[in-house]
Amino acid sequence: MEKVILNVEGMSCSHCVAAVTKAVSALEGVANVEVSLENKTATVEYEAPATVDAMKAAIEDQGYDVV
Repeated sequence: MEKVILNVEGMSCSHCVAAVTKAVSALEGVANVEVSLENKTATVEYEAPATVDAMKAAIEDQGYDVV
């Protein structure tokens, strides 16, 4: 199991947290997602076939920026 912390810009409320969590959780291979509105991060535990690029794309599809 691997772990990555993504910096997510543009989140401002609990709806944003839910949208990011749902988008990343839907990816095959993602075991756990913890989104922090305060820290503007998404901490993801995952294994193949999930990739960091796929996570970034899923978050960006929701209208947020991964920096």
